[in-house]
Amino acid sequence: MYAKLIVIIFLLFDSTLKLSNKQKEDEEFKSKYALLYPTFLGNEQRNFYGKDIPNTIDLLWKVFTGCGKTRVGKKTYRWCGTGWPGQPILVKELGQGYIIIGCLDHKLRKLDAETGKEIWNYKFDDVIKGSATIFCYRDSLNEKIIILQGSRRGFGKSLYSKIVPSFRAIDLSGKELWRLNIKRTDSYSRDVDASPLVLDSLIYLGAENGIFYIIDADPNMATMRRGIVQPKILKEIKLYDDKDIKIHGGNLVAESSPVLCQNKIYIAAGSGHVYGINLETLKIDWDFYIGSDLDGTISVTQDNCLIVPVEKQYIKEKGGVLKLDPSKDAEESVVWYFPTEDKKFASWRGGVIGSVSIQDSLIAFRAIDGYLYLANHYLLDNNAQSRLNGKKYPMPKLLAKVFLGPSISTPLIIDDKIITAGYDNKLRILKVDRMADITEIAPIDSFVAQAAFESTPLVWQNRIYIGCKDGYFYCLGEK
Repeated sequence: MYAKLIVIIFLLFDSTLKLSNKQKEDEEFKSKYALLYPTFLGNEQRNFYGKDIPNTIDLLWKVFTGCGKTRVGKKTYRWCGTGWPGQPILVKELGQGYIIIGCLDHKLRKLDAETGKEIWNYKFDDVIKGSATIFCYRDSLNEKIIILQGSRRGFGKSLYSKIVPSFRAIDLSGKELWRLNIKRTDSYSRDVDASPLVLDSLIYLGAENGIFYIIDADPNMATMRRGIVQPKILKEIKLYDDKDIKIHGGNLVAESSPVLCQNKIYIAAGSGHVYGINLETLKIDWDFYIGSDLDGTISVTQDNCLIVPVEKQYIKEKGGVLKLDPSKDAEESVVWYFPTEDKKFASWRGGVIGSVSIQDSLIAFRAIDGYLYLANHYLLDNNAQSRLNGKKYPMPKLLAKVFLGPSISTPLIIDDKIITAGYDNKLRILKVDRMADITEIAPIDSFVAQAAFESTPLVWQNRIYIGCKDGYFYCLGEK
């Protein structure tokens, strides 16, 4: 009996010691690092946009990031600055804030958030449009801050090249850890624009080859394959059906970033589907078909619904914004659909390309028709109906709209302000005034660049960080 008691006491002491050591390790980590804004649109639900939009916009510093060549079809282009969605991430290391931003000159950069000074750059094979994701991998032997970043397929590489390593892992010192070969499929792209999610040491990534990758986040599991060090792929899920190939041709491109909603990961696929992937089975068990080319990333509301941007392409009706309740069967999941006006701009014909920002009951989005829309996603407009794929749906209560010109950048709503940028070369701060049944959007201040904004800004403690097509990365705010 005494022997059993001694064993029990030892086990309790051992577990207490392990817990104490873990708490100590956590405290040591927090004293070194803080992943303040770790992924596109801030978190796993893509609904965190930073802190404290300033009242005025002054130029605090700017860094010229230059230009890079890329090929679209048979043509070569020279793109400058940052592209779409292009939102920076923010990390604190030993008390100092750093911006991580991918640029169109092929380089991923780490910049001092206070001064803009470049700490290091890492060169990819092509332009970088998407936002990074940063996370900490920890086990009994390792503690490593890892940046995950995608790019276009590689300047000089064809769709049929054997190796297209357009997704990579780099540590916080700028050292490469591994590259992932994005394989050839029925899609006409092998780029990576999306920001992955990292959950329980697994990386969840949608790539433009139409494949959803589930990857082991442990850098020690990476091995040499086909001449490059590659991560361990646990599963590949195809984000299109054979019928989608007939409708879309090779445009099966998955550009949006995955989101977490309760026990599933959801992703809007270029094939026209919103897929739900079960985290236990790692299989698709929810599929809502829209049919259009879905570019923008889904946002998750407080009532666990999905706000989905819808482009006009491939559908008869207008593009717009859709609210889906994934707790219901896919066919019965539509809460409402809000159509925007058709308009030809660049290669688009209407709809919403960027994402929708959410604050409590409010949603804000920019459309190709040139309007910024503000709506209440909980309230329905009893006097309006919409149509999508031949079906009638309710519409949400539109609170206000203002014409600012076309944009694919995501407007960010924080407290009673909206910050937004677009193709008119302007970044604006707007005030939302809600008075009884009237809501007004009024300008506060603006900043004019030398070229268009496609990227989404990051707002942090009265500073605005955003890249522009004029070749510069800006830090703006109150002096």
